[in-house]
Amino acid sequence: MEIKVATENDKEFVMSIDKHVDDAGYSNRVYTKSCYIISAKNQRIGIIVHCVLWDHLPFINLIFIKEEYRNKGYAKQAIVCWEREMKGQGYKMTLISTQTDESAQHLYRKLGYVDCGGLVFHDTPFDQPMEIFFRKVL
Repeated sequence: MEIKVATENDKEFVMSIDKHVDDAGYSNRVYTKSCYIISAKNQRIGIIVHCVLWDHLPFINLIFIKEEYRNKGYAKQAIVCWEREMKGQGYKMTLISTQTDESAQHLYRKLGYVDCGGLVFHDTPFDQPMEIFFRKVL
C-alpha cells in the first residue's frame, strides 16, 4: 500500500469519488498537493483529501476506500503514511473528523486520535448527525 500526491492523471478517479469538487477545485488540490491517491497492488483504491487550517494544522476532510478494499487495513495504513508525510513537512499535530453515526471514529481512536469537539448542524441546510473532531500530536 502506498499514497502519492494526486496529479492531473488522477482527476477522473478522484472526481468519481468526491462529488464535492469541480474542475477548478481539483486543479487547486493538485497545485497545493492536498489530495493523495491510495494504491495497493498497482490499483487505485482510495483517496485522502486534506487542508491546512490556520497555516499549520493539517486536517483530513475526506478519506475514502473503495468498497471492495474496506476492512483490510488500507485506511489505517494510508492514515499512518499521511501522518508521516505531515510530520516530514514539519507539522506537529493533525485533525480528522467523522459523523457520530460512522464507524471510522473507532479506527481514529485506535490510531491515537483523541476526541476534541464536535459540530452540530441540526435545522440547517447541512443537517446531519454531529461531526466529531479528533486531534493527534505527531
